[in-house]
Amino acid sequence: MRIIFGVLSLLIVVAVLGTLAKKQLTGVSAMDPASAPGGNAQQQSQQIQQQVKQSLDAAMQQARPPAEDK
Repeated sequence: MRIIFGVLSLLIVVAVLGTLAKKQLTGVSAMDPASAPGGNAQQQSQQIQQQVKQSLDAAMQQARPPAEDK
C-alpha cells in the first residue's frame, strides 16, 4: 500500500513539473526576439542604445539641488 502511494505521488509530481516546464518553454518561445515586431536584433539593440543615451542626456540636463552644508 505504501509503495502504491509513493508511486502515485511521484507521478503527480512529475506531471506538475512537466506542465510547469511546458508553460515555461512556451513563454520563452513567445519572447523570441526574431519574432518580435520592430526589426531584427541589431535594430532592436540600436533602439535600446538610443533610449539609454536619451535617458542619460535627460538626467544630465536636470539641475542639481543646492547642497546644504551642516
